Amino acid sequence: MFENLSVYEDRYRELTEMMMDPEVQGNSKLLQKTAIEHADIEPIVNKYREYKTVDEELTENKGLFEEKIDEDMRELVKEEVKEGEEKLLRLEEELKLLLIPKDENDDKNVIVEIRGGAGGDEAALFAGVLLRQYIHYADAKHWKSELLSSNEIGIGGYKEAILLIQGKGAFSRLKYESGVHRVQRVPETESSGRIHTSTATVVVMPEIDDVEVDIDMNDVRVDVFRSSGNGGQSVNTTDSAVRMTHIPTGIVVSCQDEKSQLKNKDKALKILKAKLYDMELQRQTDAVSKEKKSQIGSGDRSERIRTYNYPQGRVTDHRINYTSHRIEEINNGDLDDVIDALTAADQAAKIEGVQERL
Repeated sequence: MFENLSVYEDRYRELTEMMMDPEVQGNSKLLQKTAIEHADIEPIVNKYREYKTVDEELTENKGLFEEKIDEDMRELVKEEVKEGEEKLLRLEEELKLLLIPKDENDDKNVIVEIRGGAGGDEAALFAGVLLRQYIHYADAKHWKSELLSSNEIGIGGYKEAILLIQGKGAFSRLKYESGVHRVQRVPETESSGRIHTSTATVVVMPEIDDVEVDIDMNDVRVDVFRSSGNGGQSVNTTDSAVRMTHIPTGIVVSCQDEKSQLKNKDKALKILKAKLYDMELQRQTDAVSKEKKSQIGSGDRSERIRTYNYPQGRVTDHRINYTSHRIEEINNGDLDDVIDALTAADQAAKIEGVQERL
C-alpha cells in the first residue's frame, strides 16, 4: 500500500548528505531550509521503515505455515501473525495521519473577527456572547487574548469585535470557528416569551509576520478621527482613532480602542495584514473548490455552521451533525469537545484523500 513512500526515504538520504556538505553548512539560509525539510519528513521515514520491518516479519511468519512444523510451533506462529497484522494496521493508520498535508498556519496566533448579523440588538448581544466565549477558551488554554478593535452597543453587545489570541497552536484549534453562528432564544426585551433567531459571523485568521505579507503603504490611505462610543475622556477628545483603507482591495480597517494614535495604527496594520492574507487563502481555496469537502476549517464563510438553541440547552454543529446539551459550559469557553470532534472529522476526510493518492 505504501510502496511509493520510498521517495521520502530517498529524499531523506539526500537531505542528510546535504547537511554534511561544507558548502551547505557555509550557507546559513540553505542549511536552515534543508534542516527544516529534513525534520518535517523524518517522522514519515521512521514510521515507514518500521512499517516495512513489520511487514517483512509478517511475510516470513506466514511462510512458516508452508513448512512442516509441529502443532505447538504452529500455534505460536499463529499468535505472532495475529500480533503482526494488528501492528501493521496500527502503523498504516499512523502513516496516513503523518501523510496529511500540514497546515503551515496551525502553530500561529489568531485574529478572530466577530460581527453581529441578522437580528439587530439581539445579534449584537450574541456577538458579545461569542467574544466572551473565545476569551474564556483562551484563558483555559493559558493563551493571551487582547481586544484589537470593537464597536460596542452599550448593553453588552458588539456590532463588531476583533480579538487577538496568542498561543502555540491557537490557529489549529480555532480555525474551525469561521462561519455563521445562529442563536435561538427569548430576548430579555421580549415580553411575550417568543423565541427569536439571530446570527453572528466569525472569521478566524492567522496572525501574519511582516515577511509573509508585504504591504506597499502607498496603497494604503490612513485617516485619523475622533473616537466615538465608550472610551473615557481622553479617548473621545483627541484624534486618536485610525482608519486604514487598502485601495487595491477596498478593505477598510478601523481602530479606536487605544488612547494613542500610534497604537491604534499598529493594531489596524496587524488586522489589515491578516485580512489580506486571509483573502489570498480564500482565493486559493475557491480555486480548488472540489476539495472543500475535506476542508472543514476553510469552507464558505457564509455557511451556517452552528446553532445555539437556548430553550433546549443545545448546541449543534451542522457540518458534522454534532450535538451537545452543554450550552452553558460551551458559552463559558469549554469548546474542546466540539473542536475535537471537528478535528477528527477533518482528519478522517483528509485521510480519504491520502488513500486516494496512494
